[in-house]
Amino acid sequence: MKISRIWTAVIAILIGLSGCGTSKNHLLKIDESQVQLRSIQTRAFDTTEKNKMLRTVITTLQDFDYVLDKADATLGMISATKLDKHQYRITVTVRPRGETQLLVRANVQYKKKAVKDLIVYQNFFTSLAKSIFLTAHEVD
Repeated sequence: MKISRIWTAVIAILIGLSGCGTSKNHLLKIDESQVQLRSIQTRAFDTTEKNKMLRTVITTLQDFDYVLDKADATLGMISATKLDKHQYRITVTVRPRGETQLLVRANVQYKKKAVKDLIVYQNFFTSLAKSIFLTAHEVD
């Protein structure tokens, strides 16, 4: 009787552990659409001035009527919210890429779901590139 309880406990533990393994694999699974979304969310810029890039990202977000929620220069992260008819949230990260570039990734969310519209990201990065150009040439 005691042995059957032990085996029951062992089987229950093994089933529980096997369930954890499949859920972990599911959480780490990246499909093609996620990779494609990341590619439209990310741009490389030929500069290494991270703080200047962060300031330029902030001014670009303000041009789009976003209100700054948090900025962390050490992490290279900025988050902001746009409150109009809709509530959009954006998180922008800036990190080095090699010796001569910075990668900027913008993640826009609407109602806690990722925005996948290419135009939204193109508009942001086009405005950011213009702001970088103007900042580099000290035009106000």
